[in-house]
Amino acid sequence: MLGFGSKHPPTEKIETIIGPNTNFSGRMVCDGSVRIDGVCESGEIETIGNIVVGPDAKVGATLIAENVSVSGAVTGNIRASGRLEILSTGKVWGDADVGSFLRDDGGYFEGKLVTGEKIPPPSFTQEEPAPAADGEADAESDESEPDA
Repeated sequence: MLGFGSKHPPTEKIETIIGPNTNFSGRMVCDGSVRIDGVCESGEIETIGNIVVGPDAKVGATLIAENVSVSGAVTGNIRASGRLEILSTGKVWGDADVGSFLRDDGGYFEGKLVTGEKIPPPSFTQEEPAPAADGEADAESDESEPDA
């Protein structure tokens, strides 16, 4: 059986299908995986499973899932605790906050991308030196001043 990391996620696990002749707008919350082959004009689709956006799909909604695979067009933000895959025919315009990211040759992504565990950036400021013992600071400051 193929895993989600392959080019074709397993279809037997998909419980909800938005078919090619379907227009959807609103909020959908479900437990199983979702395949979108139609049009989602706006709203939000949230699942603890996976979301697969088919090659002819047009999605203008926010997508929240474990993994998201895009072969069609998405103009909305994506949040995936696992991986976002943009396949060769896939196009995404929106911000993505994901565990990992894969874009095939030909795939398109425009937006802000945040991947992996959130960690703070390094500090570029110099740390203050520890205060010197009495008398040492005065001697150093006298030496560093130019003679008049």
